Amino acid sequence: MVLVIVVAALALLAGLAANRWLRPRLVNAGDDEGMAVKDLVGPLLTMTILLLSFVLVTANGSYGKAEVAARGEARALDQLVETAEYAPAGERSDIQAGAVCYARAVRTQEWPAMSDGNGSSAPSVWSTGFRQTFETLADQPVFGMLVAADNKRSDEREERLTQATSSIPGTIFWFLLATLVITVTALGICLPRRNNRGQIVTLVVITGLLTCALVIIRDVDRPFGGIIDISPTAITETERQAERDFTTNHPATDLPCDGEGNRTA
Repeated sequence: MVLVIVVAALALLAGLAANRWLRPRLVNAGDDEGMAVKDLVGPLLTMTILLLSFVLVTANGSYGKAEVAARGEARALDQLVETAEYAPAGERSDIQAGAVCYARAVRTQEWPAMSDGNGSSAPSVWSTGFRQTFETLADQPVFGMLVAADNKRSDEREERLTQATSSIPGTIFWFLLATLVITVTALGICLPRRNNRGQIVTLVVITGLLTCALVIIRDVDRPFGGIIDISPTAITETERQAERDFTTNHPATDLPCDGEGNRTA
């Protein structure tokens, strides 16, 4: 960082020195002639657009990874429930009940917490229960398949929680905001003071577009909060199917959790 600042400062000094001593020798023009402010605004606007585009692509990539992880976790949990069908009755009941409670805890507790970039310890109660149940099946053929499905679920959950945090540091966001302010201000300086209705309208449109781009970046960078958020559709569907399987296989047994995935038994 220090190197970049030093090089930029030296480049600025070199540019000012060249303007002072080399320009009279290289440019056949008067000292009061040269680029106007409006000629410098074009590159500034281009830089602003490029920065916004680059950061938008980065934020969108994080959003896509979060969505893929959420769906992958739901699929892994569904596979765990289906694989449990090959386990003995007691362990099958524990795994399928735990899957329902895990999905409820993710949907009702962890999902809202992720809007602020946080997680929840509630689902971990049931994932720990999975591993405890697996220990009793170590000598069973289904053991490897259950462990593989649970490892996939764990990896996808970790990825989901990772992508829930902002991928764009606050410093970069404030830098983009400052760049937007400087760009719009510079454009305003270059506008004529009279007969400028068309230019004013154009300035308003440009400001609106740049602002929308920054708002979209801010929103997409929070994949589980804001307007363009990822809903728990996949995990909800997995919960419904797991509860159906549990009810079908164990109609006289109650789930060991309440509607929010908290343990009750």
